[in-house]
Amino acid sequence: MKTLAIDTANQALGVALFQDGQIIGEYITNLKKNHSVRLMPAIHQLMEDTGSSPGALEKIVVSKGPGSYTGVRIGLSTAKTLAWALDIPIIGVSSLEVLSYQGRFFSGLICPFFDARRNNVFSGLYRWEKESMTLYFEEQNVAMEEWLYQLKEMGERILFLSPDIIQYKEQIEAIMGDMASIPEGPYHIANPSHVALAGTFKEPDETHALTPNYLRLAEAEAKWLKSREED
Repeated sequence: MKTLAIDTANQALGVALFQDGQIIGEYITNLKKNHSVRLMPAIHQLMEDTGSSPGALEKIVVSKGPGSYTGVRIGLSTAKTLAWALDIPIIGVSSLEVLSYQGRFFSGLICPFFDARRNNVFSGLYRWEKESMTLYFEEQNVAMEEWLYQLKEMGERILFLSPDIIQYKEQIEAIMGDMASIPEGPYHIANPSHVALAGTFKEPDETHALTPNYLRLAEAEAKWLKSREED
């Protein structure tokens, strides 16, 4: 089965073609540039370079968040449009789960996270078990300091993965000490081929019903709801 994987949930933009457990082609950049302008050209280039046609695609897997509100929407809307036009299944996967695959050979717990501003993060806890990535603690929007003390109480060595690792590295090491494992830079960027892997054993979503997983309301929406409550 030939699968197109799409990830625009954060700064990195990634697309990959995956077939029978093998990467046919992959394109990834980690640049602060507009995903809405660059995503379709990246898909087109990938298809052209691999000699593939849209009609050969049998499934689309897309990161549905959490992450950048704009980035998540761009990836989902593009993936849903393609799935609808080609009449093929679509699967939405957690961007945190996708990042966790960078630590699939780590023997302990894996903590992926994305900055959510004001020293909050989108995070969860995963473990590689029985040849699959297993959610060990639910994904949430949480204060980083509170989350780190909670992790410390677990008493296990934990692998931290994040494109925002530099921003939080000092805080992680101060609270977790030797219980924290922080790999080199390249491991902190999600790989689009892992999007395809994360969707391998998941059931397809209903195309038009697939929605982003923001883990929190956008600021404008939160303010609007608050104003409604005060009326």
